[in-house]
Amino acid sequence: MEVVELTELRRRLGEEGLAIVDVRSPHEYEGVTGAHCDPRQGHIPGAVNLPLEQIFQCHSAAEIRALVGLPVGAEVVAYCHSGNRSAFAVEVLLDAGYTARNYAGSWHEWSRDPALPAATA
Repeated sequence: MEVVELTELRRRLGEEGLAIVDVRSPHEYEGVTGAHCDPRQGHIPGAVNLPLEQIFQCHSAAEIRALVGLPVGAEVVAYCHSGNRSAFAVEVLLDAGYTARNYAGSWHEWSRDPALPAATA
């Protein structure tokens, strides 16, 4: 599985054609709850929330594509808190025809750098 490093994601943030998918719960995404070890709560600006539980409710590649709403072949970066949930999501997204990679550092890494933007709700 290919991964995205922090330096690349920081550089490409807001880039046309790159979709960032946060597979955490809506409350984690909104910054209402989160891991106590993270200095900040919220999400990467521009990321859409697509909880892993929702992804797992799909029974076919067509259902995944309908849920994600991007054309086949679109470039997607998935993240969660520590890269575990997003690793599962990447496998499903790859099977659905996306060019998907995992940001393994995920929110745990992103939240530690106060120079990086964060969004809530």
